Amino acid sequence: MVAAEGVLPGTERSASSMLTTRLSALMFMQFFVWGAWNVTLGLVMQTVGIGNLIANAFSVGPIASIVGSFLLGMAAARYLSPKMLMVILHLVGGAILFALPALVAPGHGDSFVWLLLGYMILYMPTVGLANTIALKSFGERVDRFPFVRAFGTLGWIAAGLIIGWAGLSASPQIFVVAGVVSVALGFYSFTLPNVEPDAPQSEGLVRQVLCVDAFGLMRQRSFLIFIVCATLISIPLAMYYAYASAYIGSAGIENVGGTMAIGQMSELAFMFSMPWLYRRFGVKPLLLVGMVAWALRYMLFAIGDGGGSIWAIYLGVALHGVCYDFFFVAGAIYTGTIATPKGVNAQAQGMLTLFTYGVGMLLGAQIGGILYAQLPATPSVADWHHLWWYPAIAAALIAILFQLTFRGNRPEEARA
Repeated sequence: MVAAEGVLPGTERSASSMLTTRLSALMFMQFFVWGAWNVTLGLVMQTVGIGNLIANAFSVGPIASIVGSFLLGMAAARYLSPKMLMVILHLVGGAILFALPALVAPGHGDSFVWLLLGYMILYMPTVGLANTIALKSFGERVDRFPFVRAFGTLGWIAAGLIIGWAGLSASPQIFVVAGVVSVALGFYSFTLPNVEPDAPQSEGLVRQVLCVDAFGLMRQRSFLIFIVCATLISIPLAMYYAYASAYIGSAGIENVGGTMAIGQMSELAFMFSMPWLYRRFGVKPLLLVGMVAWALRYMLFAIGDGGGSIWAIYLGVALHGVCYDFFFVAGAIYTGTIATPKGVNAQAQGMLTLFTYGVGMLLGAQIGGILYAQLPATPSVADWHHLWWYPAIAAALIAILFQLTFRGNRPEEARA
């Protein structure tokens, strides 16, 4: 690559390296905040005696994704830059996190769930905003995004290790840890690249609130197919988060947390390989492999046990890197390539969050709850096997649908 006139090659490389470092810090803190409380919240609520509200607490995320995505669509495209939204949402969100521990107690459980919903309405849009800032800052070099996004996984892992090391896994003080980092990220966001907000094609307020311009991207057939499949594949994702740990415990594996961490390590490894894979194979093969991996994972869970087939459980968990990175990380890049020429990147990333973490995860929580209710009070491994066949078959059908209908492949084709 030829350096711009008057810019030394070494200076250009140094600036690029500094940008990558700044965005990596953004992603690290963004997911540290979430990972600090999300992983052990159920244990905390059970410990303090409000375990009957765990299902409600874990339903607020998908609901907040839907509500927050519409609010983001209005603000990001009409009023504030992505950078300033990050500042406001994380500072206000941090204040709420500091208030939550006092409500994690009998007699205050309902208030806790409602306030947690309020917090998540503020937090969930920042996931799309962080993606938008990174993708817009990199410009044409979107292949650098997976490397930066990998630091989000590192932040999630670091949060869990710190919470465990500090002995806070069953303490409401997990929200204080998250609050400290949220406030720090709010102030750090002042230093982020000053990317421009979306330039809306229409000045109508209602059109902005409803993200009409972003939804208009689905007039492109391949992008519509991607959104549909992304929503559907998020259903088994929700089932994994909700029930994998219980299944692993039923199989007789004592170190459930350590076993689940294998999936995060796998996610991290594949995240770093994404730039090369994206350049080498393009969009469609990565998305398809991600969906096939979901089907394979649940097939492995449907045959794994605590005896001679225990390898299937470990392999199924280790596939998390392929399941998540090949679809969701590649999907964020693909969404950026489609949205950027239309000037609706922030709206489109928010819309993707709405359909995946919102609609898909909410459906997954509800469908998973129906399937789980059919199991005995203390399900055996054989009982779990019956449950896992449902998402396995569903993921396989989604992969077939995607293969037969999706046409976009390489980045240059997506921009055409």
